[in-house]
Amino acid sequence: MNSLISCRAASKADLPEILRLYAQPDLDDGKVLSLSEAERIFERMARYPDYTIYVAVCDDQIVGTFALLSMDNLGHLGTPSAVIDDVAVDPAWQNRGVGNMMIRYALEVARQKGCYRAALSSNLKRERAHAFYESLGFERHGYSFRIST
Repeated sequence: MNSLISCRAASKADLPEILRLYAQPDLDDGKVLSLSEAERIFERMARYPDYTIYVAVCDDQIVGTFALLSMDNLGHLGTPSAVIDDVAVDPAWQNRGVGNMMIRYALEVARQKGCYRAALSSNLKRERAHAFYESLGFERHGYSFRIST
């Protein structure tokens, strides 16, 4: 891993690069929001408590992104939990430690927020991503269900 890679909270100015990362074929079949729609959603998301989009940066170039949600719970004695979502690494930077660094950063932020666990979901077809998450210590736990609304 390059020691010059760091994570920071994303800004509205980062959205074109974030959308570029999400345009990869294995993420939503390469389809992305328009910039104006992404800006509208980003502004709304900025008002959510404890929901942050992060970018991984090397030499002023955005090489990865992820979202982290920390949420309060009434169960688990009120201990918050975290959800890591929308993980993407620039294809030119894959297998260079960027994903590892981003996930470890997300886990550290979750720990600092007092979260008792961090969960993530990954599309069934992303088998390489599953192996990567398992290599970081994530365990397949339970089932994930969805329904179109």
